[in-house]
Amino acid sequence: MPGLVFAGSSEFAVPTLEALARPPWTLAAVLTQPDRPAGRRRRRTPTPVRACAEALGLTVLTPASLKAPEALEALVGLSPGALVVVDYGLILPPAILSLPAAGCINGHASLLPRWRGAAPIQHAVLAGDAETGVSIMRLEAGLDTGPVYRMQSTSIGKLETAGELRTRLAGMCAALLVDTLPDILAGELTPTPQDAAAATWAGKLAPEEGRLDWAGPAGHLARRVLAFSPRPGAWTGWRGGRLRLLRATALPERAGEPGRVWRAGPEGIDVAAGEGSVRVLELQAAGGRVLDAGAFLRGRPLLDERFG
Repeated sequence: MPGLVFAGSSEFAVPTLEALARPPWTLAAVLTQPDRPAGRRRRRTPTPVRACAEALGLTVLTPASLKAPEALEALVGLSPGALVVVDYGLILPPAILSLPAAGCINGHASLLPRWRGAAPIQHAVLAGDAETGVSIMRLEAGLDTGPVYRMQSTSIGKLETAGELRTRLAGMCAALLVDTLPDILAGELTPTPQDAAAATWAGKLAPEEGRLDWAGPAGHLARRVLAFSPRPGAWTGWRGGRLRLLRATALPERAGEPGRVWRAGPEGIDVAAGEGSVRVLELQAAGGRVLDAGAFLRGRPLLDERFG
């Protein structure tokens, strides 16, 4: 097998890196984003990919931009057969896209052309999609617009959070990439162009978008909770602070004005919405642990309280 360069940054990319670090593959180097401040103390922290690559004894490159001449020179010196990209987060300039003999191969967490962009998993959950999956595509100058080699689909669970789905898709992406790469490198697989007219966009979700407006329909609110779980987090005002909601489902019935807790028990905390109710199943008070509804209600009588 020809030598590869891997580019990735987040925990989603780690299973693919681990798979490519094993025979018969040879990784000449790993590209990842530079260390950045993280956590409450804002300490500079390596990406999950860098931490994994260094633990595996691999060469790690952390250019702030791939447009810098030294970044291109480093890649030219590696002469990769292909550049494998999974959730890297930096734009690849044309000079790098055309560098590897087999091109730049990307693992993307959606069934392209649906949900191009930075947050395909969250948008699939938010939209109420019944299924999603992973696509192996050839990168080109447009964002997630390249032709697709293979796809694999999976159903989205009714109570599955974006975080849980992300973990499943990360494993699927690694397996499908490893299965597809030999055919790509051998020139035996022709990618299929995407239907641009069917494309949808999945922009990054901001923390402020996690605030729940209880006047909305329960189905949309419950999906927002699942889509924002665990990050950046769905939340509502409560007792002068914020209450994070991490798992919920929608119910057809309701009682009282939007935001009112009209039923509460071990099975869930039912909050009236504009249409129907949201049954909150997992939640977290400021400074507290994530608890299921029954555990949260111990010592916290919520009946008739208002959220929002």
